[in-house]
Amino acid sequence: MRTAVRAVNGLTSRWAGAAGAEGGTAFSAAGVWPLLAFLADGADGPARAELAAALGVPAGEAAGLARELSDGLAGVAGLDSALGLWTARTLRLREEWASRLPSGTRGVLGGDPVADRAALDAWAREHTGGRIEEMPVSLDESTLLVLASALALRTRWAEPFHETILESAVWGDREYLGLRRDTADLDRLSVSRTPFGSVTEVRVLGEDGLDVHLLLGETEMTPTQILRAGVELLSGGHLSVPGSRLPLGEAGPGVRVVEVPCTRPSAPELSLATAAFELTARHDLLKQAELFGLGAARDTSYGHFPGVSDSPLAVSSAEQSVVARFHARGFEAEVVTLVAAAAGGLPEYRWTTKVVEARFDRPFGFLAVHRETGLVLVSGWVGRPVEWREQSVAAPSNIDLPSASGATPHI
Repeated sequence: MRTAVRAVNGLTSRWAGAAGAEGGTAFSAAGVWPLLAFLADGADGPARAELAAALGVPAGEAAGLARELSDGLAGVAGLDSALGLWTARTLRLREEWASRLPSGTRGVLGGDPVADRAALDAWAREHTGGRIEEMPVSLDESTLLVLASALALRTRWAEPFHETILESAVWGDREYLGLRRDTADLDRLSVSRTPFGSVTEVRVLGEDGLDVHLLLGETEMTPTQILRAGVELLSGGHLSVPGSRLPLGEAGPGVRVVEVPCTRPSAPELSLATAAFELTARHDLLKQAELFGLGAARDTSYGHFPGVSDSPLAVSSAEQSVVARFHARGFEAEVVTLVAAAAGGLPEYRWTTKVVEARFDRPFGFLAVHRETGLVLVSGWVGRPVEWREQSVAAPSNIDLPSASGATPHI
């Protein structure tokens, strides 16, 4: 999947530049990319060229890579994925194109927008465990084809957090739900030099190969710069200093290295304080049509997908809905995308130990990453965390919440 992973992560980086993340958002290029790939496979003319540019791979290779990516994701623990294709009864597909889609994806649009909408919404709920209740798509009698993808990821932390109150001058006078954890592995934290400034990255490991990378940049850096730097770090794009090699003092954004007195020889530790967050987002991909290679494909004056059907087709809708939650015991995200987330006495201090303290107490970015391949599944920016509530629940009632789905564009 190496080529597809590079291509998807490339789209993640470019989308970060256009996502308007300052107020908090989440998005999934992994939910969009396969849909664009299958569209490119059946496109011609300017639409084919634009889709290939957005994908970062030749249009003739796109469907094969999308299928390879789909097959690879099917074997990832903690991740559920699905692809759906619905067509009007009157639309005849080219079997050569349809055969390249994963099996079990076909459905029918009956022509009644209300009934069709109900069926698509049921599909979205099924593949997101009910977290996304409706397909982000506009349907009417003219809709001939809907291509959709769903991703749902969930993981428990290998080492859970403790809930605490987080106070932050940046986030104002309110109290927020903070998460704190100490671990002996200093190198889960690193500080990197990037062209935009320094970035602190902390990898929070899940039990099943799905991790979340928290990203904190210098205060003058933009969300775009921080998220792009985080994607580049996945491929070793910048020089990084691991936590075990950081010098004493202020060592990076949100990072301070100190020596702490202790009563007996103790291993160094990484002390992480961060914020719990819950994000929901909906994106109209056609508002950034050029980013996704859908500019020409929107033109309804002629067809753009002769490889899909003899009937002329143009993209009429392309949207994504995302839900993401980072809490004391784990992380869940669902995506749907269319082309239509106590001492006693006085101790004797004879030793010191190194403690790397990291505080994510101002806006920060995150990447949910498949550890083995480095594929970014969901990305986002935390503009404001979850507020503290008395008797805050330390974990969700059901950690096995659904997956995220990605809905594709209607054509």
